[in-house]
Amino acid sequence: MARTSFYSPLEPYLRARLRVSALHEIYYECSGNPQGKPVVVCHGGPGGGSTPSMRRYFDPELYHIILFDQRGCGRSMPHAELRENSTWDLVADMEQLRQKLGIVRWQVFGGSWGSTLALAYALTHPTRVSELVLRGIFTLRKQELLWFYQEGANWIYPEAWEDFTAPIPEAERGDLMEAYRVRLQGDNEAERLAAAKAWSVWEGSTVSLFPSPERMESFSSDRFALAFARIENHYFVNGGFFEQDDWIIANAKKLEGIPGTIVQGRYDVVTPMKTAWELHKAWPGSILNIIRDAGHAASEPGIVSALIEATDRYAGKR
Repeated sequence: MARTSFYSPLEPYLRARLRVSALHEIYYECSGNPQGKPVVVCHGGPGGGSTPSMRRYFDPELYHIILFDQRGCGRSMPHAELRENSTWDLVADMEQLRQKLGIVRWQVFGGSWGSTLALAYALTHPTRVSELVLRGIFTLRKQELLWFYQEGANWIYPEAWEDFTAPIPEAERGDLMEAYRVRLQGDNEAERLAAAKAWSVWEGSTVSLFPSPERMESFSSDRFALAFARIENHYFVNGGFFEQDDWIIANAKKLEGIPGTIVQGRYDVVTPMKTAWELHKAWPGSILNIIRDAGHAASEPGIVSALIEATDRYAGKR
């Protein structure tokens, strides 16, 4: 019978940091079975950091579960740092971590921005990926970014949009990502934090079908919001540092031979289903599981069930 809820909470058996450059040191942890099937979890954002619930999509008796905080966020240092912080830096960090842990191949699991990073890693190091389990597909194409930060999602959440645009003068609202960049990278500390909170709360307000007070409290906290907003905006104004706008979709055919499951909420407002559909069509052999009563959040019941069904299947449980 398919499992419909998270595995029980568990604590890591290892917590450590890895020096990945002269500037950056990333936090990582290992839990579950050290001799089990390796899986690395790519958290969202960018800038979101990993959370204990991310360990719970995997049977701890069967999986060796590796979480890490990407550059500049979570428990990685320095906090909210934008220098030496790009998609390709993170892909290289994952390779350093794999080698550090002596892993030959691992399952790569990620949602939202985590799906972007997982796909970029798989396209760069396909022989190191046993499977991909992805949720809420996001590829940083300009049309995806404009939908959420300029025109589209505001038609569904107009009240939250008012709060999001409030820090930006009317004259600068023709390019909201750039207007936020000026403030998030500016020298005025109070203005920087106010912009960070408005940016972060906008996303927190739209993530799930039903609002979560706990999520809103987390997204509005000073430390989380500053890293989340600064790093997200840095990546978004730079188009994810990809050489072309549709780099992931255009290269997805190269993923053929890597087993993959895509889990997508039908009513995902943050990363609408069109991108998941296009990835599925471009990736030979991929499985697309559309959750009819879910939005974007990884914690929504249908999303949890579908992700665990995939990780159980890849572990040989069914």
